[in-house]
Amino acid sequence: MNLTIENILLVGSLLLLISILAGKTSYKFGVPTLLLFLGIGMLAGSDGIGGIHFDNPRLAQFIGVVSLNFILFSGGLDTNWKAIKPVIKEGIALSTLGVLLTAVSLGTFVYYVTDFTIYESLLLGSIVSSTDAAAVFSILRSKSLALKNNLRPTLELESGSNDPMAYVLTIAFLTLVINQDQSFLSIIPLFLQQMILGGLAGFGFGILSKLIINKVKLDFEGLYPVLVIALMFITFSATDFVGGNGFLAIYICAVYLGNQDLIHKKTILKMFDGLAWLMQIVLFLTLGLLVFPSQIIPYMGIGLLISLFLIVVARPIGVFISLMFFKMKLRRRFYISWVGLRGAVPIVFATYPLLAGVEKANMMFNIVFFISVTSIIIQGTTLSVVAKWLNVALPEEDKKLSTADQLMAENPKAEMKEMIITSDCSAVDKKIVELGFPKNAIIAMIKRDNTYITPNGSTKIEADDVLIVLADRPAIFDDVYKTLKA
Repeated sequence: MNLTIENILLVGSLLLLISILAGKTSYKFGVPTLLLFLGIGMLAGSDGIGGIHFDNPRLAQFIGVVSLNFILFSGGLDTNWKAIKPVIKEGIALSTLGVLLTAVSLGTFVYYVTDFTIYESLLLGSIVSSTDAAAVFSILRSKSLALKNNLRPTLELESGSNDPMAYVLTIAFLTLVINQDQSFLSIIPLFLQQMILGGLAGFGFGILSKLIINKVKLDFEGLYPVLVIALMFITFSATDFVGGNGFLAIYICAVYLGNQDLIHKKTILKMFDGLAWLMQIVLFLTLGLLVFPSQIIPYMGIGLLISLFLIVVARPIGVFISLMFFKMKLRRRFYISWVGLRGAVPIVFATYPLLAGVEKANMMFNIVFFISVTSIIIQGTTLSVVAKWLNVALPEEDKKLSTADQLMAENPKAEMKEMIITSDCSAVDKKIVELGFPKNAIIAMIKRDNTYITPNGSTKIEADDVLIVLADRPAIFDDVYKTLKA
């Protein structure tokens, strides 16, 4: 096949389509969607049936950084400050001290079981030290896993905010591997600079972005998400330019914006949710293409050993020590330890040694890839089961009711009423989109035959349904009654 723009678009769109369709059914068999995307990329690669030769770590790193911008920013926008505020200290402890302890303990183990130098071992430990935001966000949300006692906000806060720490450690130990004459203490100023400037830039750009979004009057609603994308990349690149951590900056900026009143906020959130999924697919497909399965096979033994140590020892060490100052039940600590999913981020970070020309970079890359795959297989497929074993999952009925509580939390001034649909109501057998429902009211849930349904526009109303309706003010319910003729 001749490499033309048309052929690239054809192959790319086919891979994207196959990934989406395959992902639709993957959870019926308990397979995480992200692993499927990775597998499709590997099958399409030069060692697979597709025969596509892709061996460009620089391009893969560029795609990875761009994708992580969207994934972290989308995760930040969806973060509810009221939900994470009670667990902010635990989240920060996990995303800083927890990551450091994981990197050091795993690096020490790697030093004793391989022929890596101590700095090379710590570099490998740093690369896989953070939980992957794409993996945690997508698996928790796609499984609709409801957890007790602010456990889910803790996990999402950690996964969204710990990549910057892992990035700093990766760059720091990579510097020591390249310049072995430098002392360990020389990386401390780099760490402080990255985290302090990144945090300040994130808040600063968040405030500036809010002003720009609300003050600039654009003629088309669809331009507002484009404006936010521009602000996102400016935040990342400007922070990186002054020596700060761009990943930390965009996450803090997104959390700030997600909890502010913005023009066309719903449009922006929906757009970024779709873009985040697109970037996850593109990222995993790209990394699947980049890896050569035939090169991984020689490292499967040592890779499995390191991966098991990370899951069973290094991750729990990081979690238990970083949370030792907080009151938390033992089973919650065990579950946080188990949700230490590694995904695309470590593989992206593993391209840095490749581009720096480190002698054992190829071996590191293949080990990191194997660790990520085994983490998604072992941990990603068992999140629900382990949650039930440890008794940290909400019962099904509480899980449904918590959806309404969440909607109320998003709009504290909203009123909520239950409305019974009788057989003589004109709404019976009509789709919600056909009702002409008042704009200031929504049907949050439908109780039908002792089960709760989260409706959408195509959901049909049936006799004896109980509608849980939210409205901006009590007077709106009069219009709702007229619409339903209840």
